[in-house]
Amino acid sequence: MISKDKVIALAEERIEELNSGIFLVEVNISPTNVITIELDKEQGGVTIDECVSVSRNVEHNLDRETEDFELSVSSAGMDRPLRVPQQFKKNIGNEVRVVLNHGSVQGELMSYDGKKLIVQTSTKEKIEGRKKKELVTRQHEVDLGDVKEVKRVISFGNPKKK
Repeated sequence: MISKDKVIALAEERIEELNSGIFLVEVNISPTNVITIELDKEQGGVTIDECVSVSRNVEHNLDRETEDFELSVSSAGMDRPLRVPQQFKKNIGNEVRVVLNHGSVQGELMSYDGKKLIVQTSTKEKIEGRKKKELVTRQHEVDLGDVKEVKRVISFGNPKKK
């Protein structure tokens, strides 16, 4: 079986050479030697050329004569859950949905420190003594141990002005 450590080392070697803010999100190797590598980037998205470059470095340094394999290198898609610290940091300021062990919270990711997330929500609520509903902003501190999944909310409407 192909060594996961070797694949990671080969991918990281090329990522360092590219020096464009790319990082590994996940590397999987199935029992049938199907290798999948997921990449993300500190700013913006991973380009096709960057995926091809990482793929070639891994492919050219593994011996198909010894063990046949299938290789797939891709970006971590916007619809995929956030899984590594760099992804959380990259998405500060974006709207996320945090699925907890009991319930969920959706709002702007304000901070991430490796142990907890701060998510800010804004809702219109009736305030006692007032006629109209008013916008109420709250910050929710979420321990990562209580989190099942964090996904970026994809919106095609008007972007928020900051």
